[in-house]
Amino acid sequence: MSPTAPGPAIEVAGLHKSYRSRAGEHPVLTGVDLTVPAGTVTALLGPNGAGKTTAVGVLSTLLRPDAGTVRVAGHDVVRDPDAVRARIGVTGQVSAVDDLLTGAENLRLVADLLHLGRAAGRRRVTDLLDRFGLADAAGKRVATYSGGMRRKLDLAMTLVGEPDVVFLDEPTTGLDPRSRRALWDEVRALVAAGTTILLTTQYLEEADHLADAVAVLDGGRVVAHGTPDELKAAHDAGSLDDVFLALTEPPAATDGTTDGTTSSTTSGTTDGTHETSETTEKETLR
Repeated sequence: MSPTAPGPAIEVAGLHKSYRSRAGEHPVLTGVDLTVPAGTVTALLGPNGAGKTTAVGVLSTLLRPDAGTVRVAGHDVVRDPDAVRARIGVTGQVSAVDDLLTGAENLRLVADLLHLGRAAGRRRVTDLLDRFGLADAAGKRVATYSGGMRRKLDLAMTLVGEPDVVFLDEPTTGLDPRSRRALWDEVRALVAAGTTILLTTQYLEEADHLADAVAVLDGGRVVAHGTPDELKAAHDAGSLDDVFLALTEPPAATDGTTDGTTSSTTSGTTDGTHETSETTEKETLR
């Protein structure tokens, strides 16, 4: 791994991002501020459609921000995207593995794309297969892998280039508890070696177990940021589930014809924006 850049691994200030469709412009991120110290795990939580995947897309240079400044590993994502890409790894919601190739072939393909060289590439592939417990299945087509094995291979492919910062976008979705715990162990090992992790997840227990800090995204902004214990104490909550519900609860409808109409219109607009934004952001990142 290359030396970590001085200062925070991720710095976000005033990030704005909207999507345009025939129905008009749909703001997703409306002033996100976030700092992630190097060598830590930050969990980014939020309701469906809150913009978590969009945020990861901007941070990983897949999407261009509309406004604000974003620096990853010491480099600006707009002015120096190549330098950012050289320092990061991304494991998205959709697995990037090729079912027609073997596990080893998938890893060698990434090593070739990164121009590691034949000998260095072979060493890196062997190391990752051993590290993720995939050595015995290295020569088998990925189509025969279980869900847990596929996700391990996906993360291993992300690590071929030894990135300083890794973005994990809902990495354990669909995994059984044993496979999920195995992936948690890999995340802990990465952080122990100095890697910075930004994790999005719908499993709040996962955030509680893994994260040094939690940021809750709602309404296009970070509405809370702190350690899991700090957030639970601040909201007199026994779990992050309770914190999440308290911070993201929709506004209560008001009585009266006029107020009721206004509340209904606002609620419809918000839900429509969330649904459109979530669909658009995932289609864009694919």
